[in-house]
Amino acid sequence: MTHASDAQPLRLTDVRIALPDRVLIDRLSFTVEAGGIVTVMGPSGSGKSALLSWIGGFLGAPFTARGDVALGARSLVGVPAHARRVGILFQDDLLFPHLSVAGNLLFGLPAAIAGRRQRHAAVERALAEAGLAGFGARDPATLSGGQRARVALLRTLLAQPQALLLDEPFGKLDAALRADFRRFVFEDARRAGVPTVLVTHDAADAEATGGPVIELR
Repeated sequence: MTHASDAQPLRLTDVRIALPDRVLIDRLSFTVEAGGIVTVMGPSGSGKSALLSWIGGFLGAPFTARGDVALGARSLVGVPAHARRVGILFQDDLLFPHLSVAGNLLFGLPAAIAGRRQRHAAVERALAEAGLAGFGARDPATLSGGQRARVALLRTLLAQPQALLLDEPFGKLDAALRADFRRFVFEDARRAGVPTVLVTHDAADAEATGGPVIELR
């Protein structure tokens, strides 16, 4: 996972996102410090998910966008999505059904972790940290919703992202699971020193971050 010593702040400067018939976001600037979490809230259609897509590098037509997004001194504008080192977690876990739990996590590991033994050891270590020791051989279809959510987060973090985007990732979990998984996500992001942007409709999610909240109108 990303080490805190590698962490850089995420900075957005004068961001404008528009559709052909209206402007969704205009002159939005904010900084997410390494290990910090900023929550973006607002009604449906206010541009929350479009903002995450733009940061991640996969916002397409009919949207247009301008402004700057940077990790430390490195501007991400014009950098293809796969080269940005930005991880994203959605409401749906999007696990590969044809791969085991370990197979899903191995897919997320960067090529820099070489050798079969080292790669499998990294996966086993991550599963143990997440309370899922021994789950590597399991079929994702046999997991509970909370377990699937944890595996999806682990896959994202094992890719060693330098920023993390959370698009309503707790929305499908019941209240008890939601609180547990939320704590797990936030603790992992802080431990890794990763700047995190959370999009949510739920004020309890925003409150749990303990960080600033940006309201889109």
